Amino acid sequence: MNILLLRPHPGHDKFGLGPFFCVEPLGLEYIAAALLKDHHQVTIADLRFRPGLATVLRRSRPRLVGISCLHTLEFEQVLATAREVRRLAPEAFIIVGGHAAAAFSGPLEDSAVDAVMVEDGESLMPLLAGCLERGESLEQVPGLRLRRPDGWQSTPLLEERPALDLVPLPARDLVRQYRNGYHCLLFKPVWLIETARGCPHRCSFCSVWQLYDRTCRERSIAAVVEDFATSGDAVFVADDLFWYNPARSLELAAALKKRGVYKRWILVQTRTDLICRSAAIMAAWRPLAKDFDIFLGLEAASDNGLSGLDKDSGIKESIEAVRIARELKYGINGNFLVDPDWDEEGFRQLWGFVEQYGLQRAGFTILTPLPGTDYYRSVAHRTAGQPWSNFDMHHLLWEPRLGPERFFELYAETWRRSILNTAGDKGIMDWIRQVRPSQIPYIIRVLWRTQRMMKPAEYLKEYRAGCPAGTGGAP
Repeated sequence: MNILLLRPHPGHDKFGLGPFFCVEPLGLEYIAAALLKDHHQVTIADLRFRPGLATVLRRSRPRLVGISCLHTLEFEQVLATAREVRRLAPEAFIIVGGHAAAAFSGPLEDSAVDAVMVEDGESLMPLLAGCLERGESLEQVPGLRLRRPDGWQSTPLLEERPALDLVPLPARDLVRQYRNGYHCLLFKPVWLIETARGCPHRCSFCSVWQLYDRTCRERSIAAVVEDFATSGDAVFVADDLFWYNPARSLELAAALKKRGVYKRWILVQTRTDLICRSAAIMAAWRPLAKDFDIFLGLEAASDNGLSGLDKDSGIKESIEAVRIARELKYGINGNFLVDPDWDEEGFRQLWGFVEQYGLQRAGFTILTPLPGTDYYRSVAHRTAGQPWSNFDMHHLLWEPRLGPERFFELYAETWRRSILNTAGDKGIMDWIRQVRPSQIPYIIRVLWRTQRMMKPAEYLKEYRAGCPAGTGGAP
């Protein structure tokens, strides 16, 4: 069967660090690997690049089209893509999957879509393709929301999530033509690698742990080593919680060294409290890359702030984690959440914390209720009428405590205190000196786009344009 897997353009990306991140569609590559194992003909089209959808459909002539939906802000763009597929290839079966689709399928249950997948696609897409090929009922395929004449219905969920190693390594050859476009921070091209999936924690703003029932599945040491060894010299590890399993983390570091794997750059994501008890593990991993960065969800500048997010760690852990990482010569990138209900003191407390501990490499996002989270369920009534594209963590979804004008003045000032402000401590020439000559146009273009985050008027324009009708300028 001819199968087309689509990564749509995410749509709204005027604000935030989006210009710094364009990574390969790893989930689609794993699904493709599973489908290729069953002898299907698979095409992956990344619609962030050329050619466009019409050309891809004409060339691939698919019977089955899978559309990736990774984030809430993509809902509208995904539906627009599905409608265009339906217009151009009316006989194709269209299914949407990915993290956002699985966490909150309702907005995607549209007449242009035949099914939404709410479980891991690499396990279930081969079953779906087989049933379509044989003309069998799709109700026997678990983990689906199916469109029926009388409405949408669910098929049973998997009784047990399968081991990750049941699926071959990702079919990276299918995105070879896009490789030079995949970038992250200062590095280009970048390879995305997953060694484990899930998280056992319970942060109120995060849907990962709820989607996976606070479990964490791991790929085998052999599979991860092979993936690292056959990837390029700049790697972003997609795991939500790297170094989660101490014994496995040490075993994996030793196996990579034995294989002779050494990278120009590695980026991982983890928690502050985990770092505080993992200094030996981090010391074992540090020699594996010339530059090794850690992304930390720092979230708040006080214990009260962290407690309100169900973070289950304190400010002491944040400070100690930064100290340990820097002592071992890791780079620290972090993120803080800015609450619309803050008063001015909330901003000043954050500024003081960033200055005291030298955290100017952090990002700052507005605390946003993402569907599938506890936070969303508690405040969903406040977001009525907002387009999904505004759920990008840089738009206000309701009237802030300080009023929109003052809030955005302070929010823009927060970003001006980051290293992204080219009029601040790190000028554009400082950035240019950090990249290869061939990448200078890329870094200039990215920095030019991010400078709007320092301008309150840019946020206000978006805020007023996105206000639901009849609210008088406040959602």
